[in-house]
Amino acid sequence: MGRLALLSVSDKTGIVDFARQLVEEFEFELISSGGTAKTLQDAGIPVTKVSDYTGSPEILGGRVKTLHPRIHGGILARRDVAQDRAELENNEIRAIDLVVVNLYPFEETIAQPNVTLADAIEQIDIGGPTLLRASAKNFAHLTVLCKPERYDGYLKELRDNKGEVSPEFRQARAAEGFSMTMAYDRAISNYFASLQPSEEQPAQFTLSGKQHQSLRYGENPHQSAAWYRTGTQGWTSATQLQGKALSYNNLVDLEAARRIITEFPANEPAAAVLKHTNPCGVAVSNSLVDAYEKAFAADSVSAFGGIVALNQPIDVATAKVLKKTFLECIVAPECELEAREILASKSNLRVLLLPDLQQGEPQTVKVIAGGFLLQAADDRAADPDTWQIATQKQPTPLQMAELSFAWKVAKHVKSNAIVVTRDRVTLGVGAGQMNRVGAAKIALEQAGEQAKGATLASDGFFPFDDSVRTAAAAGITAIIQPGGSIRDKDSIQAADELGVVMVLTGVRHFLH
Repeated sequence: MGRLALLSVSDKTGIVDFARQLVEEFEFELISSGGTAKTLQDAGIPVTKVSDYTGSPEILGGRVKTLHPRIHGGILARRDVAQDRAELENNEIRAIDLVVVNLYPFEETIAQPNVTLADAIEQIDIGGPTLLRASAKNFAHLTVLCKPERYDGYLKELRDNKGEVSPEFRQARAAEGFSMTMAYDRAISNYFASLQPSEEQPAQFTLSGKQHQSLRYGENPHQSAAWYRTGTQGWTSATQLQGKALSYNNLVDLEAARRIITEFPANEPAAAVLKHTNPCGVAVSNSLVDAYEKAFAADSVSAFGGIVALNQPIDVATAKVLKKTFLECIVAPECELEAREILASKSNLRVLLLPDLQQGEPQTVKVIAGGFLLQAADDRAADPDTWQIATQKQPTPLQMAELSFAWKVAKHVKSNAIVVTRDRVTLGVGAGQMNRVGAAKIALEQAGEQAKGATLASDGFFPFDDSVRTAAAAGITAIIQPGGSIRDKDSIQAADELGVVMVLTGVRHFLH
């Protein structure tokens, strides 16, 4: 009597060839359930259906197949415990040496548009995780494989060890099994939590991911790093047309670029150039090429080696301009065929297509010693209807449009943040300063003479009127800020005195 293997997989990649080698080279006997059994039978591989092996039919439309003592007894029995061996014999249960199992595609299902709750529920695997946990628990006596890429490694173990499998290999595969069930349960839990939106964060939150790519290093060469995916959307679904492999810093910058470019609707050509997650130039215009040229010119020195985000497909005119400068990465929803050919001449330039730039996460996580912090994403859209005009001088419609643009950009600049704009183009950006006066001086100095008649946005309130007076002295005519300081009246009074429009949003956008 040969060794016994249970094969029950949703992902059938490589299962036929693997099963054939188990039978022909190592004389395994196979038991299998449902679609896996049919796949093996159609390939001419001898297999016993689980229902025939257990004497119990599959019931409830296939919801119950492998949940049976003859299956789980054969998996969980300890071969070095006399009582376990005796109970197997008394109950006519064979020990199972290999379990090959993976899970229903729950995450892939819920990622589909318009998926219903009923659809999601039917993709919650019960028997699979039970098999995985049981097999992983008893790795001292059998092997569990939950990834098709491990099939060849298992066969090599058998060949190299005269038909045996090393304890190290079995333990490593058990660890993968537990990781898979943990990630699976997390996806289900988070899905159901998403159906019940709340202002409160959950009492328990589990973060897990599958390694998508090993990275050369992290922020610095002495830091190891890897890229993990938590679902089927986001950057792992992007198409990289060309260029070197993405680095840790590339991905961090690209995510910052994605967040800022989503502030602008697709029918409004917009471009953002970023460096170290801060925008050095952002512009909206009547054409994509003009928007990019204006964003680049806003700070051409910082733009060198930067990241570019575009909210419309790259056309030929834009591609010709993009290739003139050294850039690290470009991301856009699409790229015209001729434009691809133009960009291809810059072989090291990373060009990524992310059709749905809105694929952001609803929460953000920041690791601290001994734990992590969880918060809702800062995805509140600018809503001018809720803003308060605090000064005697009222903004014109054009000024309101400019204030809205400046506010959208300031939201994505590291605090303390000051942004100066005109004609929906950034002129100066003061980012990450220890005080707001310093941030204002940097932004205004960068804007120079162009600050005359321009707009200024601040991500936080003004604790004193000094920044207002500095802005007015540089020629700023309109200011937008959250308000909420106990000294708001001082800033408003200064704006009235100097003839500057001031709008209070009531919303703060700190970014640390």
